Amino acid sequence: MKVAIVTFLLVSLLLSSSFFEPAAAGSSFCDSKCGARCAKAAVQDRCLKYCGICCEKCKCVPSGTYGNKHECPCYRDLKNAKGKPKCP
Repeated sequence: MKVAIVTFLLVSLLLSSSFFEPAAAGSSFCDSKCGARCAKAAVQDRCLKYCGICCEKCKCVPSGTYGNKHECPCYRDLKNAKGKPKCP
């Protein structure tokens, strides 16, 4: 009985760790896209922070350093608590 429980826990651990791998790959995607998006931002650290949050949620970042939000409707439609656009 104990062997079955230990085996189940090991299999569960292996399966759950495989779900975290795509998230790590997505962050390098977001880092590079947000780096390009925020290249000309006056407050770079804030731009990178909010761009990263939006990218993780939407899985896309518009091209260029400004505008082009029509390329990513999710990114365009995210709003902050005051109802203003959240994503740079």
